[in-house]
Amino acid sequence: MIKKLQLLFIVAVLLLSIFVPHSTVLVKAEEKAKQLQVNKSLLSMTEARDVTVELDLGYQADLSKLQWTFGGKPLKEWKKWNNEKGDFTGDPYITFKEPPQYIEGTNKIKATLHFDLLFGTNDLSPRNIRVKYPPFINNYELAVTDAGKGTKANASLKLNVYDSYRKYEEIKPAIDQIFKDKKPNRYAEYQSIGKTVEGRDMHLVVLAKDKAAVDAYLTKTLPLALENPEQLQQDIQSGKLKNYQVPIWFNNIHPDEAPGVDALVDLLQQFATKDTLSYKTTDVNGTEQTVTLDVNHALDNFIFVFNLAHNGDGRVHNTRQNANGFDLNRDNGNQTQIESINVTKEIAKWTPLSFLDFHGFVKGFLIEPCTPPHNPNFEYDLLIDGMIDNAYAMGQAGVANTAYEKYEIPALDYKNGWDDATTAYTAMFAMFHGALGHTIEIPDLNEESNKALLYAGLGAVKYALDHKEQLYMNQLEIFKRGVNGEDNKAVDQWLVNQEGKVIGRDRGENEKFFPDYYVLPVAKSLQKNALEVYNMVEYLIRNGIQVEQTTKEAVIDGVKYPKGSFIVPMHQAKRGLANAVLSDGEDVSDWEAMYDSVITNFPDLRGFNRYEIYQQNAFVNAAQPVEKVNKPAVDMKRKVKTYVVHNTNNDAVKLVNELLAQGKEVRYVNQNKLGYRKGDFVVKYADLLPLSHKYVVDAKPYPGKLLTKKLEKKTIAATGSMASRFVLKELGFTVAPATESSIVFDDQGKAKIEKGKTYIFSGGGALKSIKDQNIIPGFEFGNTDFYHEGILKMNVTPNQTYTSGYSNQEWIYTASGTWVKSLPQEAQVLLQVSNEGEFYKAGWWPGKEQVKGQVMAFSWQKDGYNVVAYANDLTFRAHTQQSYRLLSNAIFANSLK
Repeated sequence: MIKKLQLLFIVAVLLLSIFVPHSTVLVKAEEKAKQLQVNKSLLSMTEARDVTVELDLGYQADLSKLQWTFGGKPLKEWKKWNNEKGDFTGDPYITFKEPPQYIEGTNKIKATLHFDLLFGTNDLSPRNIRVKYPPFINNYELAVTDAGKGTKANASLKLNVYDSYRKYEEIKPAIDQIFKDKKPNRYAEYQSIGKTVEGRDMHLVVLAKDKAAVDAYLTKTLPLALENPEQLQQDIQSGKLKNYQVPIWFNNIHPDEAPGVDALVDLLQQFATKDTLSYKTTDVNGTEQTVTLDVNHALDNFIFVFNLAHNGDGRVHNTRQNANGFDLNRDNGNQTQIESINVTKEIAKWTPLSFLDFHGFVKGFLIEPCTPPHNPNFEYDLLIDGMIDNAYAMGQAGVANTAYEKYEIPALDYKNGWDDATTAYTAMFAMFHGALGHTIEIPDLNEESNKALLYAGLGAVKYALDHKEQLYMNQLEIFKRGVNGEDNKAVDQWLVNQEGKVIGRDRGENEKFFPDYYVLPVAKSLQKNALEVYNMVEYLIRNGIQVEQTTKEAVIDGVKYPKGSFIVPMHQAKRGLANAVLSDGEDVSDWEAMYDSVITNFPDLRGFNRYEIYQQNAFVNAAQPVEKVNKPAVDMKRKVKTYVVHNTNNDAVKLVNELLAQGKEVRYVNQNKLGYRKGDFVVKYADLLPLSHKYVVDAKPYPGKLLTKKLEKKTIAATGSMASRFVLKELGFTVAPATESSIVFDDQGKAKIEKGKTYIFSGGGALKSIKDQNIIPGFEFGNTDFYHEGILKMNVTPNQTYTSGYSNQEWIYTASGTWVKSLPQEAQVLLQVSNEGEFYKAGWWPGKEQVKGQVMAFSWQKDGYNVVAYANDLTFRAHTQQSYRLLSNAIFANSLK
C-alpha cells in the first residue's frame, strides 16, 4: 500500500511539472545564481592582479551581510605562504582594494579584489616552493551570497602558475588548436614517438614548408650528408643544390623547469600561425634594434622539430625525474629509460643542425657553450664556430624583450664546473650528431622567463637563418672527417687541462685518436658476455651508428676474429658517438670542479670485451651491414632432465627469478667442479625450454654430480635510491617494505642494521652509515669526496658465492670516492683495488692515489648480524650493469634453503 502511494505521488509531481510554466522555473533558478561580472578571469600565482567585480542581486542588499568566497572558502581564510614556518599562515592572499559599494542610482554592486602573490614571490623556482604549487592550479568559484535571502552571484576564475602554463593534459589540446589555426600553406605533423614509463604519449611536432621538404631531407639530403658529405658540400657550393631544408630542434627534458615546456608550445604557435615575427635585440655595441623574422623564409630553410613531452610523467607529477626516479638529463648516453631511448632514436633520425634544450634555473640567465674539459670525441673546433655567436643572438633577444638585464655564457664567463665532457645531457648528446647543442637556463619560474626562452628561440632561428650555409658546411665537415677517418689537429687547441695548457686528444702510442674499427666478438674464446654485445649492437644501430658483421674469419695482429663477429667501422659520419661509448674515456682528475659524471664506457660498465683495430680496410670484403640483431636461443638439443645455467650475465638472473616466480625449482651450485662454479644455477629442462628464446644465457646439460642447495624466492627491501629499486625490479626480484623482507639493499645509508636480516650496502653514503651505526668493530672508511668517480682495476676474491661469475681481476666502476680502510679479522674481503701502476682508467677523482690497494667490498657475519658492503656503486644510474651480479649474488647466497 505504501509503495502505491509513493508511486502516485511521483506521478502527480511529474504531471504538475508539465503544467508549471518553464519561465517561472528559470526565474527562480536565476534568483538562486546570478552572473558575477569580472574584468578578468585568469589569475596568476606569479603576478599580483586586481579583479573588478560587478553584480546585481535585483535589490538593495545589506553590503555588510554579503558573504564573499573563493573556491568555497571565505576570503579571509586564504593566506599566503609563510616561508619561515613552511605553511600557509602568512598575510591575506585576497583583499579588497576597493570595498563593495553600490553604483549610484542602481542595484549594481561594484568592488575591486586584489589577488596578491600566493607564495609571496613572483618566482616559484625555489625547490621548496616548486613542489607546492600544482594543487592550486584550478578553476575556482568566486561567489557573493546573501544568505538571508538565499541569493547568490558567481563567476569562474582560473588560478594558474603563469598565463602560459599548461598541464600535461593541456598540451595535446593546445597542439590540436594550433593545427586548426595554422597557416594553410604550412605542413604540420604530430607524432607520438613512444610512451613514458606510465604510458603517456611523448608528443613531437614537425613543422615545415610542406611534406615534400620533410621527405627530401629524410630520404635524400640526410643520407647523402652521412654517406658522402663532401659531395653534398660541393653540390651546395656549386649551386647545384639551392633549395634544401635542415632541422632545428626545440626541447625540454626537465618539466618541473616549467617554462621550458610552455615556451615550446608558444614557439610552435608563433611559427605555425604567423607570417612575420618581430622582436627586439641589440647589436654588437649594445644598441637596441628591431628584427623582423619572415616565417615563410625561415621555413624555406628549416624544418622545426618540437619535442613537447620528453618527460610527460614528470610534467604530471611536477618532478625533474621520470616515474622511475631517473633524471633523464643524465641518461642520454646510458639510455636505460624508455623516454631516453625514444628521444635519442629521434635525434639520430633527424640529425638536427641546431638543438636548443630549455632549462631553469640559473639566475644569470645562462646560455651555453660550456667550459672545458670538452669531450674529445666532438669535432669541437667546428662546433664552436657558431656556438658562441648563437649564444649571443639568443641572449640579446632574451634580454631585450624581457625585464632581464644580463645573460652569461659559461665558455666565456666561467672558469670550470660547467663542462660538456659527458654524453649525459641532451644538448651535448646532440653535439655527437653534429648539432650546435645549447642548454639555456632561465632565471625564474614565471611568465617573464617563459618569454625569455621564446625570444631566445627566435634569436637562434634568426642566427641560423643568417648563417645557414656556414653552419651546415661545418656540420658536413664533421661528417666528412668521420667518413675519411681524419684526426684533425685543429680540435687539440680546445682540449686543455685545469691550468689552461693545451693537451689535445690522448692518442697514446697510436698515430691517430680514433681506431679504424672496434670489434665486438661473441665467440666464447674472445668474449666474456655475449648478451651485452647484442645489447650494445642494438644501441648503436638505433643511435645511427653503422654496424657490420663478419662473413668469414679474419686474422688481425695475430688475433683470430671468428665469422659472425660484430664490427663498428670507424670511418663513418658519427664515429664520435661510437667512440664516446666504446672507448675507455678520459682521466680528468686534474680539474678542480666537474659538473657531473663524465664516464660512459659501455665495455667496462656493462661488462663485455671489445677490441680496437688500427688498420685501415682490415675487414674489407669480409663483412656485411647489420640492420637488426638476432639474439641466439639457448641450445636445448640435448633432452636431459636438468641443465646448469652459468651465472655469467644478467639474463641468467632474470631467468632464475622468472622461474622462481612461477614456483619452479631452482638449485644453487655450491662447489667449483668440472667447469662449473659456485653460484651457477641448476634448472629443469622442461622449465627452461619455454624461456629458451627469451633469454641469452650459457646453459649446459647438468652432470648430476654437483653439490647444490635449493634457492628460495625472497622479497627484497630497497631503502635507498629509486635506481636501486628499478634495478632490482629489472632483474626480476620482488621489492617489498623492509618489515616484510629478510634482505635489505641500501645504496644511500638509510637502513638501520638489525640482527636476523641480511644487509647489502653499496656506495659511500652507505659505508658512512655503517660507521655511524658502530656495529662492525674496527671498521673505518676513507673518502675524498662523495662525487668522485672512476673505473678501477680490482682484484676479485675467488671461490666466493658473492663474486661468482667474475674473473680474478676486473675493471669496476665507482661513483662516490670511497674505500674501506680497516676491518675486523672475521670479515671476508671480496674486492680490493689493484696495487699495479695502472689501477685507474678514467673518471674524475682528485686524490685517487689514496685508493690504490685498498679494500672495496667485504662480507661480515657475527652475533646475528649479516652485512655485505660495497664501497663501489652497484646500481649507479642503472648503467653499472657489470656490477649487478655482485648484488644478485649477495641476494641469492642469502636465499638458500
